[in-house]
Amino acid sequence: MTIEGIGLIILGYLAGSIPIGLLLSKAFSDVDPRKAGSRNIGATNILRTAGKKLGALTLAGDCLKGLIPVLLALWLMRADTWICLVALAAFAGHLFPIFLKFKGGKGVATALGVYLGIAPLAVLIDAGIFFGVLLKWRVVSLSSLTAAAVMPILIAILTESKPYVITSLIIAGLIYYRHHENIRRLLAGSENRLSI
Repeated sequence: MTIEGIGLIILGYLAGSIPIGLLLSKAFSDVDPRKAGSRNIGATNILRTAGKKLGALTLAGDCLKGLIPVLLALWLMRADTWICLVALAAFAGHLFPIFLKFKGGKGVATALGVYLGIAPLAVLIDAGIFFGVLLKWRVVSLSSLTAAAVMPILIAILTESKPYVITSLIIAGLIYYRHHENIRRLLAGSENRLSI
């Protein structure tokens, strides 16, 4: 254990805990995303309840919460294990933010930021899968779940890093856990569709 590594893990968690969607909604709209739509602070619910611009800004902000700590870890630590611990801390911060009594989002955008740092080519391929599913079925949660399931396979093929693969499996498992209500609605055929 190093002081730098511990510091980056703490920084990653605190960065991940920043509720970008909630802050933007309160600053630029009358919507509290915790009381509207799916009651989630992530980009999809912000888009539906507060508009496209705030939804896009939330997506970018949540993505940066995962990307910036990982880039710092890549620069300062270099070891895959430390990078993954920082990545998981940022991701966990979004899911279980200290600033919102540990009630956060579903983690897809923050995971995207993490993956942009450690496996950008995998992100490019997975983005194609995400948008393909979205255009076909117009269900964001189905696209997110599909992309989350495929990412560990892509990382295993493209990086050959065991810590990266393990991290992607943990992230995928947590994304599925946070989407349990969406999965129930998908199985029932009642999940919301996105207008394209």
